[in-house]
Amino acid sequence: MDTPHTERRHVPDRRAAATRGVQTTAWTSTLDWVAMALMIIGGLNWGLVGLFDFDLVAFLFGDQSLVSRVIYMAVGLASVYSLYLGSKMAGTQA
Repeated sequence: MDTPHTERRHVPDRRAAATRGVQTTAWTSTLDWVAMALMIIGGLNWGLVGLFDFDLVAFLFGDQSLVSRVIYMAVGLASVYSLYLGSKMAGTQA
């Protein structure tokens, strides 16, 4: 017997089987995005320090001023948080 061409055999079932065991919810929160932005800022700053010996944060806010130290601490905390986020994401993949 010929199957009608309009019939799609078990497409939803195959899609459900392909994603079984994997969380499909969004994992990024506002804190995740803020941490990522701070890490990008820190990475660009370290790139400038390495390439041109130019510290952009110190140039903009003063060398070892309160504001620049707060920015450095925020970038450091963001990197520590990203370690936690990476371990959380790795735990959901198994």
